[in-house]
Amino acid sequence: MSIELKNVTYTYSPGTAYESHALKDVSLVIPDGQFIGIIGHTGSGKSTLIQHLNALVQPTSGQVLYNGEDVWAEKYDRKQLRSEVGLVFQYPEYQLFEETVYKDIAFGPRNMELGEEEIDRRVREAASFVGVDEELFESSPLELSGGQKRRIAIAGVIAMRPEVLILDEPTAGLDPAGCEQILENICDYREKTGATVLIVSHNMDDVARLSERIIVFDHGKIAMDGTPEEIFSQPERLISMGLTVPHSTAVAMELRRLGLELPE
Repeated sequence: MSIELKNVTYTYSPGTAYESHALKDVSLVIPDGQFIGIIGHTGSGKSTLIQHLNALVQPTSGQVLYNGEDVWAEKYDRKQLRSEVGLVFQYPEYQLFEETVYKDIAFGPRNMELGEEEIDRRVREAASFVGVDEELFESSPLELSGGQKRRIAIAGVIAMRPEVLILDEPTAGLDPAGCEQILENICDYREKTGATVLIVSHNMDDVARLSERIIVFDHGKIAMDGTPEEIFSQPERLISMGLTVPHSTAVAMELRRLGLELPE
């Protein structure tokens, strides 16, 4: 299950005084099963990119392919695409709206027109993945803690069993324990399903620790693309783009500045 972008450009408010290019001629291949971290300064194009991956927005020019098929072809089934490429927005708890936790997690599978038995199986499976106790199923999701709401929102996407799971700042605003639990849930889902995972994050320590591959965006373009070792061995370049580096990299930079010889 691969995703490919070919020369994708996306322009906001084209032909007006507010015209801006969020993506500029981006070409990218996301192969099956990778864990990818996407980083970049605010406004660099990260969130616009991920909205292209399940056809929430249409490129101004260029193509988005899923398993070799153009997702904007006339007869392409974009509803099916969105069940296979699941997107969890930043602060997804603000999207909770059903009366109960169970109904919220079941919303996606029900829209897939699955039978009640299969919906129930998926709800319980997704809740288990993210650590939501079944005792909460009849509770209002709006009455729960921030971390619980975040897990419920993620479960709602996981319940569709996406082949590709995309998360925009999944740990934003959570305390350290909540952050760690969410990341463990995501890794658990990937380990048990083999899904492709993409995480947009400003937390360089998490990105460095979890990702096999890191894509760096800068002003709507891919500035860097490589392994964590390749990306974070160029800290000065990242800092020049307005980014931070993992704490271990920052410590190593300072020790080198003080004259200590350290291997990369």
